Amino acid sequence: MSAALFNLFLDAIWETLLMVGVSGLVTLALGGPLAVVLVTTAPGGVFEAKGFNRALGAVVNAFRSTPFIILLVALIPFTRLIVGTTIGIWAAIVPLSIAAIPFFARIAEVSFREVDRGLIEAAQAMGASRLQIIWNVLVPEALPGIVAGFTITLVSLISSSAMAGAVGAGGLGDLAIRYGYQRFETTVMVAVIVVLIAIVMAVQMTGDYFAYRLNKR
Repeated sequence: MSAALFNLFLDAIWETLLMVGVSGLVTLALGGPLAVVLVTTAPGGVFEAKGFNRALGAVVNAFRSTPFIILLVALIPFTRLIVGTTIGIWAAIVPLSIAAIPFFARIAEVSFREVDRGLIEAAQAMGASRLQIIWNVLVPEALPGIVAGFTITLVSLISSSAMAGAVGAGGLGDLAIRYGYQRFETTVMVAVIVVLIAIVMAVQMTGDYFAYRLNKR
């Protein structure tokens, strides 16, 4: 691998980490609250609203069921409206976030649903408000599962960011397409695969560590 190609490789790693990092933060900031809304407005929830919950669930399921590559293309007008372009890492962050938010919300929702109903009833019996139940009971008890779910979401984002490279989003996927595939640079393709595996393993191990520590509190 030449010096120039090695520099491109380092830039691609940084672009991938930036895409995944920013998309992950957006997903955590919006997907977490979305999960809370889904679980608290469900039948038996502290803010029960069956009609609203059904409608919101349908929207979430619609985005979850759309393959990322199709969503990437379908969101081009929206992406251009938000960031002013449809090429590059910032353009990729928009569809990456929109795809990951409902995915993470459903995973986090499962963690919230696994919280012992008796704890919620005990908090209600002690006079806790609905917001206090969410903040002091639901979130702390579901946190290990949420961390594990967010780890899965980050791994999914890494995979999707590589796929986004096929349409000029930059990052390791773009490098693999332009040099590894189109120019038959086998070394580049192998290096991209190795780095992606290393990133995924690092993310998974970090997430597992924090989930384990939270579960042992």
